Amino acid sequence: QVQLVESGGGLVQPGGSLRLSCAASGSIFSINTMGWYRQAPGKQRELVATITSGGSTNCADSVKGRFTISRDNAKNTVYLQMNKLKPEDTAVYYCKATLQLTKWARWYDYWGQGTQVTVSS
Repeated sequence: QVQLVESGGGLVQPGGSLRLSCAASGSIFSINTMGWYRQAPGKQRELVATITSGGSTNCADSVKGRFTISRDNAKNTVYLQMNKLKPEDTAVYYCKATLQLTKWARWYDYWGQGTQVTVSS
């Protein structure tokens, strides 16, 4: 069984910061891309940022210059440092990992359960 467990969400004032973490555990052979997505009420889930095993990153225009994604391959963990938070960043943030369970297996996407981030004064 593979589990992705997010942590670090909460309530923060506009302009504040939060750091999200997501740890993948279980019988995992290899992890390729890890990323963060978010879903606000009444809206579709959208990409926030992704990072490959080699460290290449990609992020949405709406968070560039404010959010930074990083990962620790030894810990199978991805982080999202969120600075200068705005009310429009309020959403449930989900972690995703594309991984193999064995060396010759297909790559599958696994999702975490989500963590709430609320930006409000």
